[in-house]
Amino acid sequence: MKSFILVILLTVLGFSSSEFSEPKPTFDNPRKVVFQLYDSDVSKVNHNLSSIYNILKEYPAETLKVMVVTYGNGMRALKKDYDKATLKRIVSLMEYDVEFIGCRNTMETMKWKEDDFIDEISYVQAGIVELIERKFEGYVGVIAY
Repeated sequence: MKSFILVILLTVLGFSSSEFSEPKPTFDNPRKVVFQLYDSDVSKVNHNLSSIYNILKEYPAETLKVMVVTYGNGMRALKKDYDKATLKRIVSLMEYDVEFIGCRNTMETMKWKEDDFIDEISYVQAGIVELIERKFEGYVGVIAY
């Protein structure tokens, strides 16, 4: 009997959807989320990529803007020589208009060039400053561990 109830409960929860706060997200007024990624541990990076996929599944198309600002050790996750499976996931997210932004200060410190990184990355001088400015633009900040 307990198994039956558990199956029913999981089925009901599986078909539930998120309730969005007012004002509801729209094309003209999307939800805006910025992740900060400063660690290149493969399991941590993939955990955060999964979080982004989960967010994308819940919001209707065109009602969500997601960006990932990378700096410090997190920049390694965008390098061409990083874990190939993880890079495929990152490129896949870019196809869903998730923007990845790299920090030039980190690149200069590490003596990295744009050619060391996957295509379609935007760059700013200071990743941490970009986070601050995006929060003032209304983005909700998520710390990616």
